[in-house]
Parts: sequence; C-alpha cells; structure tokens
Amino acid sequence: MMPIAAVRLFALSLSEVAEQPHFHYTSFRVCGKIFVTVPPEGTHIHVFVPDQAREVALTLHPEFVEKLLWGGKVVGVRIRLSDANTEVVQQLIRQAWLAKAPKKLAAQT
Repeated sequence: MMPIAAVRLFALSLSEVAEQPHFHYTSFRVCGKIFVTVPPEGTHIHVFVPDQAREVALTLHPEFVEKLLWGGKVVGVRIRLSDANTEVVQQLIRQAWLAKAPKKLAAQT
C-alpha cells in the first residue's frame, strides 16, 4: 500500500515539480507539463509513462496497474494505491517525470 501523502511527498521531491489543480483532480507538473494526476477520492493515481514503461508495468504488476484510457487512447497507467508496491510506484512516477521534464533538466539527474 502507498498512501496518497507518500505519492505527494515523492512527486514533490523531484526537481521543478509543482502541485496544481486540474479540473477536480490534483496534478503534479514539471515545468507546466502534467505527469501524474490524482482523482478526488485519492484511491488511485494516473501516471503518464511512456508506452514501453506502461507495457512493462502492466505485465509485471497486473494486481495494481491497469491501462489509463483518455478519449479512447491509452495514455499511461492507473495505479490502485491500496495494493501498490511503493518502489514500483516511485519508479513509474520517476519515469513519467523524465518523459515530461525538459531534456536539460532530466539530464541533470
């Protein structure tokens, strides 16, 4: 299990990250680009990882990771926090951050 407070703490520990509202969701952004959203109930997170990372996560962790659909297109993963492995969630959040961060910023890590 990974509490939403731990998700927030980890996401905000990454360079240049800000937490902002996104309609009725919470979002974490790097230089204005969303890489994680949190629905109001706080039981799941949406992580916008690249396709390869998504497919690996879906294969290795079907007990808490599922496809995230947006307008009929798969755009990332939906993670059920009650069953999630903290290290896996942190790895996915970091991969999403790397995919959205400017190349210069990502190269500094």
